Amino acid sequence: MNDDNWLLPNATLDAQSITRDWQPADQTLIDGVSVKEVRPVLTGYGHLTEALRGEWLAENAAVDQIFFSTLQPGGLSAWHAHGETTDRLFVVNGQVRVVLYDARKGSPSYGLVNEFKLATVRPMLVVIPPRVWHGVHNYCGAPAILMNAVDRAYRYEGPDHWRVPPDSDAIPYTFPGHRAG
Repeated sequence: MNDDNWLLPNATLDAQSITRDWQPADQTLIDGVSVKEVRPVLTGYGHLTEALRGEWLAENAAVDQIFFSTLQPGGLSAWHAHGETTDRLFVVNGQVRVVLYDARKGSPSYGLVNEFKLATVRPMLVVIPPRVWHGVHNYCGAPAILMNAVDRAYRYEGPDHWRVPPDSDAIPYTFPGHRAG
């Protein structure tokens, strides 16, 4: 008797996405990127979640500005990079996809793409070094709030902010559900 007779045509088996210690499977981090998962602490009044500690930031612990961005359901902020600024992203509320692309020629991770899902229920801090392209997508049905603790404050007269369109052929990633437009 064939035990595979229940499979539908074109059915595919999921690949491993997470290890038994809850780390993403088979994802090599882009050079200079770090990810720190945080465990909320249950309290008598609810819970407490650390968003940032200097010891998580290695040699570049400077914080010059903290700001919050709200992404509406389906909201997409992509693609952008900074020449000098380090981004440190943390979801305060909601759920987003953060995608990184290393276009730095000479980098040991040149051409690599990283994808992370950050959420209130699975908090993590993603540190993005200068010159790494990144995009943020709220792929859920409720607004999301993203905190960024940069090492260099935004310069109004001379922004350190470079952009390409979300559907740029220069980046080998397509945000699910996004159409060129």
